[in-house]
Amino acid sequence: MGTKETAGAGRSAGAKAEHGISRRGLLIGAAVTAVGTAALAREKLEHAWWRLPGVEKPRKPGELDYARAQWTAASPANWRRADRPADYAIDRVVIHVTQGSFRGAVRVFQDPGHGAAAHYVVRKDGHVTQMIRELDVAFHAGNKSYNERSVGIEHEGFVDQPQDFTAAMYEASARLSAAICGRYRIPVDRTHIIGHVEVPGTDHTDPGPHWDWDRYIELVRAAGAR
Repeated sequence: MGTKETAGAGRSAGAKAEHGISRRGLLIGAAVTAVGTAALAREKLEHAWWRLPGVEKPRKPGELDYARAQWTAASPANWRRADRPADYAIDRVVIHVTQGSFRGAVRVFQDPGHGAAAHYVVRKDGHVTQMIRELDVAFHAGNKSYNERSVGIEHEGFVDQPQDFTAAMYEASARLSAAICGRYRIPVDRTHIIGHVEVPGTDHTDPGPHWDWDRYIELVRAAGAR
């Protein structure tokens, strides 16, 4: 009998221990879940700070990210407030062509009914206008994820008119891209500096077959080295 009692006691103790581990496991699991949920909630909060009542990141009207640019504000309907790169890492520069004039591009980016705008517009003579802060998300790529991760640069001209892509435009745009890449540590290559046509899901063809990518990347690298 003694043997049976001992065995029974062992089973009873084992059962208690087993139940104890299970309860501890549940407590630990609940704690981990709570921490994970809190982290997820914090991440969502960081991504949505601009939606909170009374919360506003300090900004100065007309403040530039690129010193060589001139500020002309796009309509707030064509972009959304963010806190990049704190909430969305910036790892792409997207090259666009306006399919029209510089003035036309600026005008439509100021139109709240247009629904799209890029951060910068580069004129044929090399003049650069900034219309949206880099920390904000511009509606330029036609892809939500790419909008959040990129800076968009428009270039005056038409995709089927190679004469529109002047030396002054290439050089000014390359200096701008080099500054952006340096600011966010973006590699200067064709994986990270892309055309609008390369954005997944887009139906756009810009900058088109006449945009000289080899020349442009070389100019960006040279500007970055300087």
